[in-house]
Amino acid sequence: MADWVTRDGATRWIFPDGYLPARGDGSHYVGHDCVCIVNTGLEDAACLLDFYFEDREPQLEIAVTVGAQRSLHLRLDKPEQLGGYILPRETPYSLRLTVSVPVVAQYSRLDVTQSNMAFLSALGYTGGA
Repeated sequence: MADWVTRDGATRWIFPDGYLPARGDGSHYVGHDCVCIVNTGLEDAACLLDFYFEDREPQLEIAVTVGAQRSLHLRLDKPEQLGGYILPRETPYSLRLTVSVPVVAQYSRLDVTQSNMAFLSALGYTGGA
């Protein structure tokens, strides 16, 4: 396998505009934030998530693992995916993702609070990490 396969991405990602929207009215879709992480490398990626808020202390070092040559769609509204941590809804936050090996990470939000649902997705800032 080519050596470049193990070097996709970065080891630090920042997503400054987090906002877990309201759950919605119980329809088919549920409002949520998601961090999608792809690890194209040959070893597992040990990930730490740090949540920063405007009005409270940060929640630091939530550990998740993305297997080698795997992807993970980490739903931030699911405490079972965040080691039991419950991210508050309708509260602005920023997220830092620190990883043991380079990965590519993308942030997405589905807001179902209006009849015209809104979806956004963006790559994070790596700062050259």
